[in-house]
Amino acid sequence: MSVLDDIVAGVRSDLAARRARVPFADVEAAALSAPAALDPMPGFRTAGLAVIAEVKRKSPSKGDLASIADPAALAAEYAAGGASAISVLTEERRFNGTLADLDAVRAHVDVPVLRKDFMVEEYQFFEARAHGADMVLLIVASLTDAELDRFQRLAHELGMTALVETHTAEEVDRALAVGAQLIGVNNRNLKTLDVDLATFGRLSVRIGDAALKVAESGISTPDDAARVASQGADVVLVGEALVRHGDPRGAVAALMDVVSA
Repeated sequence: MSVLDDIVAGVRSDLAARRARVPFADVEAAALSAPAALDPMPGFRTAGLAVIAEVKRKSPSKGDLASIADPAALAAEYAAGGASAISVLTEERRFNGTLADLDAVRAHVDVPVLRKDFMVEEYQFFEARAHGADMVLLIVASLTDAELDRFQRLAHELGMTALVETHTAEEVDRALAVGAQLIGVNNRNLKTLDVDLATFGRLSVRIGDAALKVAESGISTPDDAARVASQGADVVLVGEALVRHGDPRGAVAALMDVVSA
């Protein structure tokens, strides 16, 4: 079993427990009555490099990263630094995230918020919208073609934007085949957790102008951001480097400055 398979198995188990506590009908009603989702695409299309700044306490590869007692305060610093969107980890077992973190961030920032999780069942999409998410992550490696197409359509029907994550050429082709408009290239191999920053450059060419491109993982410095920007990145998603930085507001601004400099 790969690391990704193990994570998804845990996600399904935790999801079953939540579904037992909150019936689908209740989650659906909350989702459909929630305020309209914000559209992140205009912010991602602006000149320069956009930043999705992540609230991330822990990762399977690095262990504990930061305690983050107040995720809303951290998200507010990110937004003040110019982040176009905030990513919030909600997976519990490996990332120590919660839906309460998503609630807190949504209540304190006015930029789009991404629910960062392993989305494998429809319940999670209504759950995301009910908790104020404007975006959801679709990891191609964890979904069949039919699921990928269905989940992207469902996200759209709920008013959310899907960030479709890839890490191989075959996955890029699958993302393009379902018409993904926002494609992430994860420099981390989700089966081994190894990071290769060159992955973005290789796959960016394959995406071309068919979708906006998001570089994910392994971006620690403004030089890293400049590298992927030069290879076609419209957006960078950064977590570890920001949660460990003493000045998250300044760190976000520095990442954005690399293109205009």
